[in-house]
Amino acid sequence: MFTTTALKNPRRYFEEIGADRSSIAEQPPVCLYLEVTNRCNLLCETCPRTFEELEPPADMSWELFTRIVDQVPDIARVVMHGVGEPMLVKTLPDMIRYLKARGTYVLFNTNGTLMQPKRFQELIDTGLDELRVSLDAADRESYAKIRGKDFFNRIVRDVGKFIAYQQQVGSTTPRVSLWLTGLKETVDQLPEFVRLAARMGVTEVHLQRLVFDESGYGKAMAGNSLFESMRDEERQAIEAAQALAAPLGVTLDASGATEPGLSLKRQDDRAWAACRRPWSLMYFTAHGRALPCCIAPFSVRGYSNYTLGDATQQDLLDIWNSPAYRAFRTSLLSDAPPAPCQNCGMRWSL
Repeated sequence: MFTTTALKNPRRYFEEIGADRSSIAEQPPVCLYLEVTNRCNLLCETCPRTFEELEPPADMSWELFTRIVDQVPDIARVVMHGVGEPMLVKTLPDMIRYLKARGTYVLFNTNGTLMQPKRFQELIDTGLDELRVSLDAADRESYAKIRGKDFFNRIVRDVGKFIAYQQQVGSTTPRVSLWLTGLKETVDQLPEFVRLAARMGVTEVHLQRLVFDESGYGKAMAGNSLFESMRDEERQAIEAAQALAAPLGVTLDASGATEPGLSLKRQDDRAWAACRRPWSLMYFTAHGRALPCCIAPFSVRGYSNYTLGDATQQDLLDIWNSPAYRAFRTSLLSDAPPAPCQNCGMRWSL
């Protein structure tokens, strides 16, 4: 049985769902990933949208948003991001309020460039549960190389102001966290990244694993990955960050709420077989295309290779146990998983 506690504990969330797995999902999804936009104001070197047009630029329409959400009225958790920047969407506050009115746990990832003070109270008033800020560097120069534009000082300033404003008005939500994608060229910044978070007032830091397809793009290449290939100095940087975190009042986790060192090791030759996402969640692009999860766009090119349905033309529950979804689940449980899953671990993302 899915529990409210698991909403806030990603490890339990993915372990409690789909214990008895077959090609058919007996229960409706408990989580939706809604790509409220595929537009972005950055050109990140680790993101596929920088290097190819996955779909035509668009925001998810209000009609499509409500059509999807209303088909799962008791949805427990909604993640409102994909390959774009959610805070570009004018209707984002209304979308959050629409979900919170039914008791849904709501979060999204932002690049933090649009965290102006004039938006602080509105963001709090929506009832948003979590705000995840992807910063990816501890200094301005490294940030510009990875993110494609120079917004580092603005983000640090404005996110810090938001934390101070929350404290001023006595608001404990949204819970703010800071995220760094682990690259060989930046992992040595992790201790300073923890210090930076503490100076900003952020008490939660996550190290996220780099995801890339076989050919790679930008900095999303095998040579930049820490997964299964950490050197001693990289382990030392992680250990130094862990030693710093607790005294500074910062929690340091890897994506999936695992210990960072553990997250960067392959735990099983068939790690994909442990995944429960195809039995627990549905992901929809801004155009309504159903994808297996948020990792797929980063791990394999070409949406046509792993599209499982179309929310503009089909009902969600028809997609959920369609021949395409059933074939995907069957393949995931085999020794020959679907292409997006071949190099994936269970907890690459939350």
